[in-house]
Amino acid sequence: MTPAAKPASQTAEITGLYRYPVKGLTPEPLRRVPLRTGQTLPADRRYAIENGPSGFDPEQPEWKPKIQFLMLARNERLAELDSRFDDASNVLTIRRGGETVASGDLETAAGRAAIERYFTENFQPELKGPPKLLSGRDHSFSDVARKVVSIINLNSVRAIETMLGGTAVHPLRFRANLYVTGWPAWSELDLVGQTLAIGQARLKVVKRIVRCPATNVDPVTAKRDLEIPPTLSRHLGHMDCGIYGEVIADGEIGIGDSVAVEQPKLL
Repeated sequence: MTPAAKPASQTAEITGLYRYPVKGLTPEPLRRVPLRTGQTLPADRRYAIENGPSGFDPEQPEWKPKIQFLMLARNERLAELDSRFDDASNVLTIRRGGETVASGDLETAAGRAAIERYFTENFQPELKGPPKLLSGRDHSFSDVARKVVSIINLNSVRAIETMLGGTAVHPLRFRANLYVTGWPAWSELDLVGQTLAIGQARLKVVKRIVRCPATNVDPVTAKRDLEIPPTLSRHLGHMDCGIYGEVIADGEIGIGDSVAVEQPKLL
């Protein structure tokens, strides 16, 4: 069972803010970002690389399970790549070892083909069919079938390090949008149904995040070197770490902002 933790009634602070334009590829750090009701962070999981036919229709986008795409849970070599997405041009640039290996406008057939060619030539052992760069316009290739913002409590990450006998755990293993400090370890898991206030923005916590083998991959070395989900299961009786929130009120958020658990208004 989860160890008893003080309720997350105290204010937390955003210390890290990231988006992931292409599912499975490089986290991109942000300083400030607008949140819009019912949406993800801008361009978060806007694209994915289909690993074999999935039936995804960009004209009528519907959620598909992550097993349909290249992903760190099975394809740890993705962490060797350093990708950057430019919002103005829609160009994705992929580097490996400091050298540009692929670049293309993800909103054009030619640009997508350039990225697909790289994966065709370099990821054959992992491929179940021709890799296809999918664009869903306003769709999010999230692990869950709703548009969410993922939040990791850094004190829970520290607790995992203790479970692992003091082994350092890079927070980016969890591929969250928001990293916060100030809440007691694991107290965030009890926030489901609560509302978080960040400036004018409001997020309703809708779900715990069940961790998958992607967290076993070191985002720096691309090595599968830890067993985080089994460790959580052994110590806590579940594999949850982090929470998903749905944006229910617009607002801009950024590094250093406070995250407060909004208390229900008394009638």
